[in-house]
Amino acid sequence: MTIANLPAIRACRPAWNKGRIVGQKRPLMPKHVWAIRVRLEIAKNYRDLALFNLAIDSKLRGCDLVKLRVADVYASGQVKERASIIQSKTRHPVRFEITEGSRKSITAWLDDPAMIGSEHLWPGRFHERLHISTRQYARLVRNWVTSIGLDPSSYGTHSMRRTKVAQIYRKTGNLRAVQLLLGHTKMDSTVRYLGVELEDALAISEAVEI
Repeated sequence: MTIANLPAIRACRPAWNKGRIVGQKRPLMPKHVWAIRVRLEIAKNYRDLALFNLAIDSKLRGCDLVKLRVADVYASGQVKERASIIQSKTRHPVRFEITEGSRKSITAWLDDPAMIGSEHLWPGRFHERLHISTRQYARLVRNWVTSIGLDPSSYGTHSMRRTKVAQIYRKTGNLRAVQLLLGHTKMDSTVRYLGVELEDALAISEAVEI
């Protein structure tokens, strides 16, 4: 009995990551942060400016950032200097600071007519969606980085989360502080998230001339 040769099985769809740059997204540099801020201020885009500033300050994951409520950052007629939320991923609380510039932009956004009667800090456009989605947030980040000439494939929502802590580690070398700010339960997670070992190795290599 002979066995017929079957044709090779080929994937009907291309791989999801074909043509994409995958892996850890880069943090923004201070000059990038200021360039985006200036563009949003000139455009008087109060919602995006407040969202951008708070994303940098809070260092929250996108899923937690989009779910923020007004009461999380606003009390007694003013924006809080520090806030605390329970993380969706770990179910552990994390605290973050809200700098003066962020407080001003949030106050301006709260005064916008679009915020009348909204419990969520970033309300959705549709009645069935109480707040913006993480996909919409990702599109906004893509628009921000593209507006200043950066390659959007190298940046994402985690770029916003990593931006401030990358500068903190670079200036202080304090991994414990970074761990607390990110809300990580294990130091190993913080080391991998920042790419500390690779960055340190590259810095040492750059300092050696042959």
